[in-house]
Amino acid sequence: MWTNTLNRRTLLASLGAAGAAAAALPAAATAPSGGDHRPAYLGSFSWTDPPGRGFDVASHELSSGRLRPIHSVEGVPDASWLAFSLDRHVLYTTNELVPNGSVTALSLRDPRNPRIINTRSSRGAGPTHLSVHPSGRFLLTANYTDGSVAVHRLEVDGSIGESTDLVRHTSELRAPHAHQVVTDPSGRWIVAVDLGADAVFTYRLDIESGELHRNQRLSTPTGSGPRHLTFHPDGRHAYLLNELASTVTVLRWDAAAGVFELGESVSTRPPDAVGENYPAEIVVTRDSDCYVTNRGDNTIAHFKVSGRGTRLHLTGTSETGGDWPRHCTLDPSRRWLHVANQNSGTVTRLARDSVTGSLSPVVDTVEVPGVAVVAL
Repeated sequence: MWTNTLNRRTLLASLGAAGAAAAALPAAATAPSGGDHRPAYLGSFSWTDPPGRGFDVASHELSSGRLRPIHSVEGVPDASWLAFSLDRHVLYTTNELVPNGSVTALSLRDPRNPRIINTRSSRGAGPTHLSVHPSGRFLLTANYTDGSVAVHRLEVDGSIGESTDLVRHTSELRAPHAHQVVTDPSGRWIVAVDLGADAVFTYRLDIESGELHRNQRLSTPTGSGPRHLTFHPDGRHAYLLNELASTVTVLRWDAAAGVFELGESVSTRPPDAVGENYPAEIVVTRDSDCYVTNRGDNTIAHFKVSGRGTRLHLTGTSETGGDWPRHCTLDPSRRWLHVANQNSGTVTRLARDSVTGSLSPVVDTVEVPGVAVVAL
C-alpha cells in the first residue's frame, strides 16, 4: 500500500483542486419511503478507474442490512471521510485534494437530499480525516499530505466557520502525515495519529480560543506507520492500527493526565500470510470484538479483546469479496459489517454472529466506484 499511497498522493497533486464533480445516478432511482429504510452516505475518490462520484446518498434497509445507492450530490469531490454533527442534522466531509484541501458541511434537514451549507479550506493538503468535538463547537481535521491538524469553529447553523488554529507535526526520518484526529472518551483531550512521524500526539483544546496545546508525543517503533486508533468502551485502553507494520498496538490511556503508554502489539495477519499488506480501519465493539481491514490480503481480521482490554487475540480472517478494503463499519444493529473496497469500487456486506463475533462470507455487493468510506 505504501507504493500505492505514494502514487495516489502524487496523482492527487497532479490533479490539484480540479476534482471532478460527482456524476448523478439515473434519475429513475428514488429513495424508498417507510420506517424500515434510512439514508446512508458514501464518499469516494475521483482519481480511481472508473472515477468515483464524490458523495452518494444510499438507502439502508434496516431489517436486511442492504444498501442501495440512490443519487449523488455535486460539488463534494473526493469525500474520503464523513462525520455527523452531534444532533445528526449536519454531515461534514473532507475533500481530499492536493495542494488545496477543503472541508464541506452538508445539511441533513432532509436526510435523503443533503444540501451543501458551505466549504472551507482545510488549511492543508490531502485532508484525510475529520471529527466533531463533543462540545459541538469545533471541527477537527487531519491534513495527511503536510502533516497538520486544523481546528475550525462551527456556527449555530452547522456551517464551518473561521479556523482557530493549525498545528504542524515534525518528523526526523520521514515527512509527517497526519491520518486521524479524534477526541478521547473523557472529552478532555484531542488525539492525532501521524503515520509519517510514527507518533501519536495528544493536545488540550482551549474551548474559548479554539487553540491546541500539546500535552504528549508518544513515539511508536520506527517504520510502524500508525494510521488510526479506537478506544475501548472502558475508556482506559485504545488500539492503535499500524499501517506499515500490519500490527495493532494496545495502548494504556490515562485520561486524567492525557497520556498513552505502549502495550503489546499483535499482527493483523495469520502466520502464513505472504505479500504486501497495509491495514486501514479498526473497529471495536462493546462485546469485546475488534475488526481490522487488511489491504493487500483483502480480508477482515477478527480479534477478541481480553484481560480487561489489555490483550488482543487474532481468531481468524474473512475475505472481503473486494479489492483494497479502505474502510468498514458496523450497522446500528451490529448484525452486519459493511466494507468499502476502494480498488474494486464495491461495498460488500458480511453478516456478524452476535454471540461469537465471527463474520460470514459476503452476503451481497453494491457497486460504488472509488468508494472510500461508508457512514450509516
